[in-house]
Amino acid sequence: MSNVIEKKKQVVEEITEKFKASQTTVLVNYRGLDVAAVTDLRKQLRDAGVDFKVYKNTMSRRAADKAELSELNETLVGPTAIAFSEDDVIAPAKILNNFAKEHDALEIKGGIIEGEIATLDQIKELAELPGYEGMVSMLLSVLQAPIRNLAYATKAIADEKEEQGEDAE
Repeated sequence: MSNVIEKKKQVVEEITEKFKASQTTVLVNYRGLDVAAVTDLRKQLRDAGVDFKVYKNTMSRRAADKAELSELNETLVGPTAIAFSEDDVIAPAKILNNFAKEHDALEIKGGIIEGEIATLDQIKELAELPGYEGMVSMLLSVLQAPIRNLAYATKAIADEKEEQGEDAE
């Protein structure tokens, strides 16, 4: 009997550590998804470095209490899968939100963003942000704009002087 309790304590400790270490954690109801859809979802999340697991709600609630996230307990009812991401803040929200758009059976229930309980609106807002490559692209275009404008202005001045030089001849 104590061996079973010890294993459960280890699982609770594992979940607690994941709650604490994750930049973003998203809880979803996966009821109604077929095996192929779940497999596809797991692959997408794994490719993005997101850990996606199903734990017993009682263990997840204990872990949430230990991680001082007890407000999450009301979300931990029914079939719940949890996506943990330690590296990328946006990836789990983006992947799960896009998947939920294609599969009505997947429902985002709640989550944690950087240690704070997040609302569904906050998770969806996070999902709409561009990824790292998109952000870098936006930054580069902003940095290029002044140089591009300077080049256009310089060319316009050169063209104007050239026209004035032709008129003088």
